[in-house]
Amino acid sequence: MSMTDTNRPLTERLEPYIAIIGPMAMILAILLFMGVAEPTRYFRTTNLNLILLDAALYMPMAMAMTFVITQRGIDLSIGSMAALSGILMAFLIKQYGFSVYIAVPIAIALGAIMGLINGLIITRFNVPDLIGTLAMDLVYRGFALVLAKGLVLARFPDLLTDIGRGQIPGFVPIPVLIGTATMIAGYLLLTRTYFGRYTIAIGSNPEAAELTGISVKRHKVYAYVLCGACAALAGVMLTGKLNAIQATSAPYFNLHVIAAVVVGGTSLFGGRASMLGSFAGVLLLSMMINALVTLRIEFFWQSVASGVVIVSSVALYAWMQKKDRDGAAGWLAGLRTPDGQKMLRFSAALIGVLIALLAIGALFAGTSAPSG
Repeated sequence: MSMTDTNRPLTERLEPYIAIIGPMAMILAILLFMGVAEPTRYFRTTNLNLILLDAALYMPMAMAMTFVITQRGIDLSIGSMAALSGILMAFLIKQYGFSVYIAVPIAIALGAIMGLINGLIITRFNVPDLIGTLAMDLVYRGFALVLAKGLVLARFPDLLTDIGRGQIPGFVPIPVLIGTATMIAGYLLLTRTYFGRYTIAIGSNPEAAELTGISVKRHKVYAYVLCGACAALAGVMLTGKLNAIQATSAPYFNLHVIAAVVVGGTSLFGGRASMLGSFAGVLLLSMMINALVTLRIEFFWQSVASGVVIVSSVALYAWMQKKDRDGAAGWLAGLRTPDGQKMLRFSAALIGVLIALLAIGALFAGTSAPSG
């Protein structure tokens, strides 16, 4: 560390790491809270293994979505792409006797093709990302329903179930290795390659990036192709984890992944990305949902909690982006501005609402009469 760095205020030195500090602080808060509320059930090895398996499923999609969102895009079709890819793979294995070694690459290739279609619709026909991917979500889900015809395809070879829930003896689960490997690859792609630098440049200022010679439309298509392939990989992992797949699988993948990426500090306004933050965001959401399940809070309240986390995170990073444009002297100084005070009050109100809703949910969960 240079002398100049050591002379800078601590808040200024921490500012580049705020994206990872935020979710890590929330993870620590969950650990401390569960250490008091349910230490025996939450910290047992089997439960920690469940958290890792759940997080691993979303890691490939979070990695790819980081690139898409950084370029000021969005992909709402990843859940249907995962389901359709899983359905195709299942049919190839169950109905046509394909080997897992052949069916899995075909499924991932299908995901890449669907991502290519998304990218071309957005760049060639100038359809807004939100509308284009939402429409294609309906199309891909419709194809999955037509192909599956209401069937639940199950009981696959051990090799496929190992991809979804297998474990190397004495080591971490195989899906965790796959998910972590994709996050590491995404980090290297973002920080060590022209594609990563171009992605940030496009998100910061598409017009300026175009003037410097970057093919903005082509790189956007690349990001959507990557997103489709990673969604298909997640569909493969989901099929192996459940040892089954149906057309209605993965209904909330898009919201969960977008939430993880945004919570991790990647800006919905483009130009700000953190692959480590996306990794921490995935872990945070998996830990939060698992904590709510451990506390016996109903699924519907889990959705409420996830929604509050998304809103508060987007509000925080929107404020941070405005502070950067206004030139405030660091985030601590920015908190003392009128906008900063307004953001603090808003965040406090959201946290209060979340605590109240969780308390109500826990009350209803505790007082509901058992069925039967």
